[in-house]
Amino acid sequence: MLGPFNTLPKPEGCARLSSTLIKNGLVVTQNANREVLRTDVLVNGTRIEQVGQVGRDADDVVDASGCVVMPGLINCHAHVSMAVMRSVADDVRLEGFLERTFAIDSKRTNEDIAAGAALGCLEMARTGTTTFLDLYYAQDVIAKSVEQVGIRGYLGWAVLDQEFTTQKGDPVKNCEKFIMAHKGRTLVKPVVAPQGVYVCSDETFRKARELAKREATFCHYHLSETRYEVYEFQKKTGKRPVEHLAETGFLAKGDIAAHGVWLTINEVRMLAKAGVSVAHCPTSNMKLASGGFAPLPEMFANGVTVCLGTDGASSNNSLDMFLEMKFASLMHKAHRWDATVVPAQKALDLATVDAAAALGASRDFGSIEPGKKADIVIVDCSTPGMTPTTRENAVSNLVYASPSQAVRDTMVDGRFVLRDREFVTVDEGKVLADARDKAAALLARC
Repeated sequence: MLGPFNTLPKPEGCARLSSTLIKNGLVVTQNANREVLRTDVLVNGTRIEQVGQVGRDADDVVDASGCVVMPGLINCHAHVSMAVMRSVADDVRLEGFLERTFAIDSKRTNEDIAAGAALGCLEMARTGTTTFLDLYYAQDVIAKSVEQVGIRGYLGWAVLDQEFTTQKGDPVKNCEKFIMAHKGRTLVKPVVAPQGVYVCSDETFRKARELAKREATFCHYHLSETRYEVYEFQKKTGKRPVEHLAETGFLAKGDIAAHGVWLTINEVRMLAKAGVSVAHCPTSNMKLASGGFAPLPEMFANGVTVCLGTDGASSNNSLDMFLEMKFASLMHKAHRWDATVVPAQKALDLATVDAAAALGASRDFGSIEPGKKADIVIVDCSTPGMTPTTRENAVSNLVYASPSQAVRDTMVDGRFVLRDREFVTVDEGKVLADARDKAAALLARC
């Protein structure tokens, strides 16, 4: 098995407590009324059974006094295995960043990818993310790390024209093989991921859509991230990317497009009509100076579901969704000269209930309600950065105080991954040591 996990059991094979009672927490429910309640949460198996004062015992009792209990955050665009490539190309223009990143990426082995995925999953679990959507190749390797760490991964196998890929064989067939081997799993959900218009012909997009339909999944892709991408495509085809994809019939309900920075209002309306969600990646777009601002207010007004993503650690340096919520709010306030744009509650929605809706998983994730999957994060509010936290300011603190270092416990599918700030699924020290070794060897090869 790849990575430092060979002495540790897989989450799906571990004994699971039948019930867990989380007591006395300040519960940010994210329910339809966005209630914040000082109460208990009872988990039975993999799902939440009760939110309210619980009058019976449970197999495990967790004291959440002085803590916020919240839904796990959902990262809707990542390249998780690039965590070992953190800070490899900082403070350079986009062209230099891409050149450096592609050069390193082309030298990666499956062992590098496994180590990076494990590192990225640990970072997300420690900073309150319980579910993520990924776009990369070698997702079969990444899936092993996801399951070992024990968070939930929607894993999109990168599909592109063969002339542009370093994959062995046909990327579409590779994606199909991955889906066939992993569909029906608890923590891994296979997705089709056409890379973007700059490396995918109409034929590749058509094959990707057919595969997604056949396997009852969705497509995840980069879309209109940079001005250069849009203008070069327009020179080539006479159409902007969204216009072209709508005209060819590719856009479909349930898709998630990453970035969506360079969109016209007509393109926003096309995405809304097709039922395509947008994963906004504010930190990555600012850091790479892609220029422009994703038109979030116009997306909201036209009914486009918006969620948040970190992008990869090489273009963001972090997989921290608390920071992503903060930057998403502040970016648009500054750009629109309006402090009411993307308020704290909406920013939290983007990383929870709206993200769940984008994934087509509203029945399972995004809020703390009876019947939902028990994907729960407990944040210690006794830390300096979270003091004071009250019912009135809890949501603002979660978004603006950037409390990722205050995350105490992370539960996924009713099972603790992080408990009292210690990982219970993997040996964190071994994962970190392996990541450091693999990163050093990779850079030496490059």
